[in-house]
Amino acid sequence: MSISQRLRQDADPIWQGIIEHPFVVELYEGTLPMEKFKSYILQDYNYLVSLIEVLSIIASRATSLDAMREVVEILRLELDSELKGYEEFLKRLGCSRQEAMAIDPLPMNLSYTSFLLSTSSLKPYAESITSILPCFWSYAEIAAHHQGKLRGNGNRLLVEWAEVYLSEAYLDLVERVKRLVDEAGEGFPYERLLETFSMASRYEYTYWEAMYNMETWPL
Repeated sequence: MSISQRLRQDADPIWQGIIEHPFVVELYEGTLPMEKFKSYILQDYNYLVSLIEVLSIIASRATSLDAMREVVEILRLELDSELKGYEEFLKRLGCSRQEAMAIDPLPMNLSYTSFLLSTSSLKPYAESITSILPCFWSYAEIAAHHQGKLRGNGNRLLVEWAEVYLSEAYLDLVERVKRLVDEAGEGFPYERLLETFSMASRYEYTYWEAMYNMETWPL
């Protein structure tokens, strides 16, 4: 069993919560209120910009030239595909990129990105690359688990968002991140990787929870 597969297996209780979260279930069914989806897209654009910064830091701390090249390529793909795709969704929701960049990150968004930034800056490369794996991988698992619901989803915008994570290009991206974790984890204390992977997975779950409940700052 690879290191990434072992991490996924050991974090399964958290991942089951992610996969069956009401936000993603309703999104794939087409019953998610568009107000919630719009709020999610605005916040997630902000999150993706932070993820680009995280990938830049991870690339600079990679322990081999090959790993550095691979992380830089993943960064480029994020800029050229997912981030641009979100900009198109913003337009269709009546929002601009400037509006998305100007919003205040909600508490959970800020907490999650702060965790990723601190991990990528202060922890060894193996933990840094592991911290981003749940973000990429969980979206692919959600899509695979719920793809059958898309046939009855009458909201074309939600369907198009979901189909991104079923695409060959996105699944290849996930496999690339998994390989980087497998390579970096060789000889590294597994318990530390699991702690990082589990914490990032909890953040993924709590992020969906915050978006579903339309969390706001209390003041």
